[in-house]
Amino acid sequence: MEPIRYVDALNEKYGAMGFPPYKWSVHDSAPWTPLTKPLADCTVAMLVSGGISHCSAVPFDPDARNDHRVDAIDPATPTDQYQIHDSYYDHSDAERDLNCLLPIDRLHELAEAGEIGGVAQRHWSGFMGRPYNRSKVLGESAPAFADELLADQVDLLIAIPV
Repeated sequence: MEPIRYVDALNEKYGAMGFPPYKWSVHDSAPWTPLTKPLADCTVAMLVSGGISHCSAVPFDPDARNDHRVDAIDPATPTDQYQIHDSYYDHSDAERDLNCLLPIDRLHELAEAGEIGGVAQRHWSGFMGRPYNRSKVLGESAPAFADELLADQVDLLIAIPV
């Protein structure tokens, strides 16, 4: 069996949609920040880039480019109160059970079992607009998002790229 040529497949798919060739980021190293306390004491949040928004919110543009919008997701809201608008992947399974894309209920179960310290007061959905303008991500959007995580006293973020 041949391996899936993910980068080639993405370039072909997005090229057919009118996107310019993507300039992939290359990093020789990545910052590592070890946890300063046990996982059982950590507050955990999630960020998904899959176009999820509350049913009462304006939907994401399913064909967005450079959309730096980030919506808060209340972890207490039932998962059937969310909608998905993203044309870049098949989200039919996630429409039946949001947990296969954003495992909110599973995270609560981990907190109840004492595996994690707690669920953050907000999860997040955003950065789904195919961000070609990385300088804005690095200089504005990501630092602003990090400030929100610090305000919520999040110890660990689970990033779920789609």
